[in-house]
Amino acid sequence: MTRRTHTALAAAIAAALTLGLGACSSTGGSKDDNQGGVTTEGNGIIGGTPVKGGTLNLLSNVDFDQLDPTRNWTMPVMDFGVRTLYRTLTTFKAAPGAEGLKIEPDLATDLGQSSDGGKTWTFKLKDGLKYEDGTPIVADDIKYNVERSYSPELPGGPDYARSYLVAPADYKGPLAGQRLGKESIEVPDEKTIVFHLQRPVAEFGYTVTLPTFAPVPKAKEAGANYSNHPVSSGPYKIESYDRGKRMVLVRNTYWDQKTDPVRKAYPDKIVVDQTLKGTGVAERLIADQGDDQSAISYVDLVPSKISEVLTNPEVKKRLISENAGCTTKLDMNNTKAPFDNAKVRLAMQYAVDKEAFAAALGGPAFTDVATTYLPPVLTQGAPIDHFLIKPGGDTAKAKALLAEAGFANGFATELVTSTGGKQQAESIQAALKKVGVEITITTVDPTAVNSITGDKAKQPGLSIGGWCPDYPSAATFLPMIFDGRTIKDKGNQGNITRFNDPETIAELDRIAAMSDVQQANKAWLELDGKIMDKSPAVPLVWAKKPLLVGSNIAGAFAHPVWAGQIDYAVIGLKTAK
Repeated sequence: MTRRTHTALAAAIAAALTLGLGACSSTGGSKDDNQGGVTTEGNGIIGGTPVKGGTLNLLSNVDFDQLDPTRNWTMPVMDFGVRTLYRTLTTFKAAPGAEGLKIEPDLATDLGQSSDGGKTWTFKLKDGLKYEDGTPIVADDIKYNVERSYSPELPGGPDYARSYLVAPADYKGPLAGQRLGKESIEVPDEKTIVFHLQRPVAEFGYTVTLPTFAPVPKAKEAGANYSNHPVSSGPYKIESYDRGKRMVLVRNTYWDQKTDPVRKAYPDKIVVDQTLKGTGVAERLIADQGDDQSAISYVDLVPSKISEVLTNPEVKKRLISENAGCTTKLDMNNTKAPFDNAKVRLAMQYAVDKEAFAAALGGPAFTDVATTYLPPVLTQGAPIDHFLIKPGGDTAKAKALLAEAGFANGFATELVTSTGGKQQAESIQAALKKVGVEITITTVDPTAVNSITGDKAKQPGLSIGGWCPDYPSAATFLPMIFDGRTIKDKGNQGNITRFNDPETIAELDRIAAMSDVQQANKAWLELDGKIMDKSPAVPLVWAKKPLLVGSNIAGAFAHPVWAGQIDYAVIGLKTAK
């Protein structure tokens, strides 16, 4: 994303767009991304109901970082993966707004049966489930993929299995031949899987919507290369994949619509072009010629094209822009001096110019300034302002805190970001320079950011990241980014700040044990404020996700769970071509 600097234009865009704030859900990792008002037709869906057939084109400037289901923890990629290539035990409904926050059975016959006070969960698989080669999907395939999430060779995926399941502390996954025993996961027959949890998890039926709980056949294991061709249990399979260039999906003829009430699989083929620039994607969809009429954008509309879209009624009606329900933040490496000093970290809360950062992302059409870690979708729709700092920052206060911390003359540090994030990084650089902090910006390919920030030996002092809840619960937010027990030297994902605070860990466990949801929600809000005071990271913005679609697109809407990304389960064409 990018953004704009002129206040008048920002106000015009904000007025022109009808962008609602609402409830939402997911993503992890280096996530970037709800419910609320969608700028589409009356029912929140562009183009009505699609026809069967034709080719859907996805225009992008980036490859998928991970399509291996055990490693897939980035919002747009999770959306793509679980809607086209693999199925999970349960999944979210294909609907905009509040309806899309509801789950229904996917591979399973129901939403799971709990026993032992919520510590044991049993799922039964439907009949007739098959992979792309016609072999049956069995319960042990789901167990196998869950076990893969423990493998150090397959880093970066969701941590829920490791956090929730009973398992040996030294378990390292199945690639070396080790399997989990019955005390962890039971598979009494081909259609039954039983999970044993360390503690009650009332929302485990939501947890198994994640790609960790998709099936992977052991016979097709390819280790780190599995991402190049995950074996399909969904409506499409990979025909070809030239990484970073082009992917072609065709129908999985063994997928049975009768077993899948969510995915409609309208197009015959899906072609992903990953060779474009952000401006090129926007220009082609604005022009709306030829095959691009049957195309959608995989990436956000670049701010330089906003005015062109909003001043053209025919183009504007093809724009979807939804609050993504995610928090973008400045992550400080709490293990690296001087960010191991809490007062220095607190000074950064006052030093950062969030207004300038938001402007670098496109202004009000793209972002709202963030004032706490939890996004409004997890604070009952109302943002909480913890420090009451002006959006432009408080330079005097920041300098005073740095002096108290012993850094009256400032310090030097490095910030790593993706190539597309340079402008945003420069806004951070300019603000911190005012308080004597000199930042060297290092830009890398977007697919390489996680390998740097997740490696303790390579991680610099600062990075720009974000988090989205994996489903509508603060339990999928604060524990995932601030629990010190999840930190790894390599392949670290989630707790990028490496914040390891015993008081916070104790409170995370106390809240997790609560059976009263309202009481837990109140406790999450209180903990959010306590962590803000310790300042492992600076919340920057709550992002929106503007996406353009072609004039022949039907069934397009922003899904509230996948951070405002278009739901691939039900998208298609008005006319097959």
